[in-house]
Amino acid sequence: MAAAASSSMATSRRFSRKAGSNLITANFELKPPPYPLNALEPHMSRETLEYHWGKHHRAYVDNLNKQIVGTGLEGLSLEDTIIVTYNKGDMLPAFNNAAQAWNHEFFWESIKPGGGGKPSGELLDLIERDFGSFEQFIQEFKSAAATQFGSGWAWLAYKANRLDMENAVNPWPSDKDKKLVIVKSPNAVNPLVWDYFPLLTIDVWEHAYYLDFQNRRPDYISMFMEKLVSWEAVSARLEKAKAQAAEREIEEERRRKEEEEEQSDDDDVQLYLDSDTDDSDSE
Repeated sequence: MAAAASSSMATSRRFSRKAGSNLITANFELKPPPYPLNALEPHMSRETLEYHWGKHHRAYVDNLNKQIVGTGLEGLSLEDTIIVTYNKGDMLPAFNNAAQAWNHEFFWESIKPGGGGKPSGELLDLIERDFGSFEQFIQEFKSAAATQFGSGWAWLAYKANRLDMENAVNPWPSDKDKKLVIVKSPNAVNPLVWDYFPLLTIDVWEHAYYLDFQNRRPDYISMFMEKLVSWEAVSARLEKAKAQAAEREIEEERRRKEEEEEQSDDDDVQLYLDSDTDDSDSE
């Protein structure tokens, strides 16, 4: 799962030495959006970013740092912290803050001033292959975001394995398994926990849009897709995801061959021992 996690950005850490101690601790830092807080106006107001990034996102990072002090989570990357604390669905206390810290940084980097429009190149080709058309993709993504009950997220992700939310892992994907998918997730959950490569997300927690759109979530979603999405960021993530998926396949194939060779060696040893036993009995 670490491969999928590393396909995205990672929240930076600040290292400090505890007073009167040689112990060095690492705290996650709140990373600012890659643009001024008023740069998304008139589509997303400065006031929304001041609350959404400056208060909500900050609180997730601050609370996470408090939760990991003195635990085995200290020193882990944010992505690994998410996987460990998700705990196969039996979530540990730090999961929500870790995932929300990651989700928000990913969200800010999914949008830009003057965004929207239509992607190009391989990203557009895969969207048209996997959804039929760009217009159909937009419709399905909007529907996922609008129908996520309560708080949560909608995602475009690159699925390069056979792991489904309801099924067990099959680590040997075919070409048919490598595709773009739209998923929605409740609360803090994100596609990293399913070993997918996230490419794009929209935050549908009310704090993401209520100051600008009140209860009009569909209007917020339409604005997001038409005016803010950074298709350049999504394309760059896709390129990294495909490269890391290919690297993972090579590594898994290497491990499979090593396991087969070890099994073959074990079988040879067993045959040799059986042969010795048979000779001894015959005497």
